[in-house]
Amino acid sequence: MSGAARHAVEQRGLRRIGYRLLPGSAFDYVLHMRPREWPIMIAHTSLGFFLARGISAGVTGAEVEALVAGLLVWVLLLNGGTLALNSAFDRDEGDIGYLDDPPPVPRHLAAWGFGLMLAGQVIALALPRGFALAYAGCFAMSLLYSVPPVRLKAVAGADWIINMIGFGTLTPYAGWALTRMPLTPAGAWTLAGFAPLFAALYPLTQLYQLDEDRARGDRTLALALGARASLALSVVAMLIAFACFAMAARLAAHRIGNARAFIALAAATAVWLAVLLPWLARAPRMLPRAHKRGMYAALAAWAVTDVAVLLSAT
Repeated sequence: MSGAARHAVEQRGLRRIGYRLLPGSAFDYVLHMRPREWPIMIAHTSLGFFLARGISAGVTGAEVEALVAGLLVWVLLLNGGTLALNSAFDRDEGDIGYLDDPPPVPRHLAAWGFGLMLAGQVIALALPRGFALAYAGCFAMSLLYSVPPVRLKAVAGADWIINMIGFGTLTPYAGWALTRMPLTPAGAWTLAGFAPLFAALYPLTQLYQLDEDRARGDRTLALALGARASLALSVVAMLIAFACFAMAARLAAHRIGNARAFIALAAATAVWLAVLLPWLARAPRMLPRAHKRGMYAALAAWAVTDVAVLLSAT
């Protein structure tokens, strides 16, 4: 991208403000933390908190403080640091998840990302034990995922499993752990269900990056399977996830009744199918930008799922 074109991008919206506040390459460090993802991470972490507490129960001031502290640590330090570390080794030039037209990788981005994650681990030790342990697990997986020579991101299947565990299950579990409440059977089924749901989402985040991943030599899951097989896998994984959510709703039915729970889950399942099935049919003819639009549609389906799960399990 030419300097003039990059300058035009930097002058738009929040980037323009950011580069005014943090001149030079300083704001590049923030961009590589991908703040556009932070609302998604906040919602998914908070989901676990409200699954444990219930959406109708009052929240004490101490619980609000614990949630805010946990979100700052999990979202900004762990997730932001992970994404910065990942960018430091990927060195993408094209659009990546939650960051269009990424700026050049700053010189100390890897150290910045690692430092954020390390600081978060230190703070996490002052928070509930379950949260600190979940953080430690994700910290270790982040290093294994991004950093050579291990770099499991480049190993088809390993990249998938790490994200299933880390984003899928441990992220809402971290929110649950902030309440210090024991994990219920219904809660366990719900959190387990988010692993296959992220298994459905993860290949979708890679489909518009196949050319860059191929050029870099990364053997990602989507690259190994191809677009149509990746989408077929996503459909199967999504259905497994909703089977887990239905089991959780069944266990919680003595509190909320079956009708509301299963209507909510059926509606969310329909939203996912409306995204995935047309995408599967059109996949061979789609350009990268169309796959990118599909990814963001899947993220919207995930948001609908979070609401449905809250309605069905609390």
